[in-house]
Amino acid sequence: VVSPVILALTTRCSYPWDCSLLCNKVVQDWSISIPYPALRLSPITRTVGGFAALAPQTIINNKRPGKIRMSSQSSVEAVLVAENISKQVISPEGDLTILSGVSLSISRGESVAITGTSGAGKSTLLALLAGLDLPTTGRIWLNGHELTKLDEDGRADIRATSVGFVFQSFHLVPSLNALENVMLPLELNSTDNAREKALKILQQVGLAERWSHYPAQLSGGEKQRVAIARAFATRPAVLFADEPTGNLDSKTGDHVMELMFELNRNSATTLVLVTHDHSLAARCDRKIELDAGLLVSDSLAAA
Repeated sequence: VVSPVILALTTRCSYPWDCSLLCNKVVQDWSISIPYPALRLSPITRTVGGFAALAPQTIINNKRPGKIRMSSQSSVEAVLVAENISKQVISPEGDLTILSGVSLSISRGESVAITGTSGAGKSTLLALLAGLDLPTTGRIWLNGHELTKLDEDGRADIRATSVGFVFQSFHLVPSLNALENVMLPLELNSTDNAREKALKILQQVGLAERWSHYPAQLSGGEKQRVAIARAFATRPAVLFADEPTGNLDSKTGDHVMELMFELNRNSATTLVLVTHDHSLAARCDRKIELDAGLLVSDSLAAA
């Protein structure tokens, strides 16, 4: 069985989440956490090769994509930039627009909530920003690399070194224990002392005594803590979380999110969070709201 997380980090196919390309059994239903319309309907996208750094001449809302202007009027490096991105797919009823003309810039170390009703395009936007899919039009930069100029191999390399994922349904590898799940991205990156580093972060999430337990032996909250530890293990530039508390009760969800925000602060990792929970969104530095594929609001958290 191949984990969707492994595929998201390493696959070279046009659909990084399609386990059927490598095996006949899927660990869990990707429609829970990956943009279902794009997954089901999106045609194979054409890619071009080559790396590109941030384009300094490109201006978004009178700001260069390499910098964003915060309320303090100081320049802060942007780790994520989307320039007028749109996503259309072909459906039996004709062309379907999932996102239209979305532009945004997210600074390094910032926490951002993406909100909106079901079908607004939240998970599709998350997948595009993470390099899991390509926009139909527009450009995206992640950690200094223009994703829209990279081929599948190039985007997979960026995900492996710069991105962490936390999903609603955990997506732990059932045949690996907690320690081995956390070690997985470290070993994929050929990181030295992977076991010691994995043990240290398991200790940070309060699971040092549970390292040898398999996912089936863990509670929902413990599974999500292992997933968070795995996501932070490589110290990614950006952590993407898609409804990370959706399968947890309120008390456990609050504990898990407190842990995620703490790790976010301590590691200076940028957190991009998709959520329906308005109280959770209010804890982020910014809230971005989508409606029918349009970015309708982008506001700083209330003081």
